[in-house]
Amino acid sequence: MSIQWECSVQEAIAIQKNLAGNAIIKGKPEKINYIAGIDIALTPDGTGYCIIAVFSFPALELCEEVFSSDTINFPYVPGLLSFREGPLVMKAYERLSIKPDVLVFDGQGIAHPRRFGIASHIGVLLDIPSIGCAKSRLFGTYSEPEPDRGSRAYLYDNEEIIGVVLRTRSHVKPVFVSPGHRIGIDEAADIMMQCTGNYRIPVPTRYAHCRVTEYKRFEVNVS
Repeated sequence: MSIQWECSVQEAIAIQKNLAGNAIIKGKPEKINYIAGIDIALTPDGTGYCIIAVFSFPALELCEEVFSSDTINFPYVPGLLSFREGPLVMKAYERLSIKPDVLVFDGQGIAHPRRFGIASHIGVLLDIPSIGCAKSRLFGTYSEPEPDRGSRAYLYDNEEIIGVVLRTRSHVKPVFVSPGHRIGIDEAADIMMQCTGNYRIPVPTRYAHCRVTEYKRFEVNVS
């Protein structure tokens, strides 16, 4: 599938609407050997840094990590995150020697006004199962899940279920899980529960966040 990143805000919205129908929201991989966490950090001068960290599954042992960096040209517009960060993700993905079976983003999948957050966008472009696991809600309504670990409530757009509000630790704020591509809604939440332990954020994206922050700090200090 061709990739178009350089475009106007109006063109980006049209691209999302056009591609959203390609996202497959059902099932899960027959077997998951590797799962990858992805995160991006930005500097005030417009430089972006990305990490993809690949872990074994379900043991969650780190197997590989790759970085990329580049200038960010697309403006900050809520709902169009993938047009700022997508090129960095694709650049880093090309450097992987281990191709993951599932990609996990600190962002949204279909829990998005046009059903096409960054997890859906990259998942569709690479045709890889993908999940968005965000720390906050972008879109939709929900009732608070029960306070115990593993409790969940659905995230809705009117009557349509677009994600899961998932309690990964007891008495701690939930995360917002939505499938990106080639994974169902409940299956995405189940996989995220298998990726959490002592922290609210799943291991792959928590590690990616910590490492990309370090990477950005190092690059800024030596430049």
